[in-house]
Amino acid sequence: MTVLLVDAAATEEFGRRLAATLRVGDLVALSGALGAGKTTLARGVLKGLGHQGEVASPSFPIVITYAPPDVRLPLWHVDLYRIEDPAELEELGLGEALADSAMLIEWPERLPALWPETLLLTLADAPGGGRALTAHVPPAWGGRWPLR
Repeated sequence: MTVLLVDAAATEEFGRRLAATLRVGDLVALSGALGAGKTTLARGVLKGLGHQGEVASPSFPIVITYAPPDVRLPLWHVDLYRIEDPAELEELGLGEALADSAMLIEWPERLPALWPETLLLTLADAPGGGRALTAHVPPAWGGRWPLR
């Protein structure tokens, strides 16, 4: 399934709609080139979860966590762009975090493998402008997809 996002505002709005469907244990992988809109989409998710402050890119800290009451459910925002060695991933404890949080991962290509129930969203330039968001929806998301 592909969705056209005409600008940054539409990308953020898509993230807000996605936030309404998130549950603890959900993993959303955000793939795309630099500047494709991954962090913009993540900003929309966080705003949709109730976050009122700025949403920084986790490129340098790698992981930024958000917890209630700031958001309606715990969320890890992860950016794997700077990960060079897969051994570094074990230190992050991503698998354990899914037990009580939802997770957004930018640059999931750095993972050796994705979890089977990962919602994979790929952002790319669309012909004529904007972004094309392609979704690979696992069965666990069937009742929640497409977003409304």
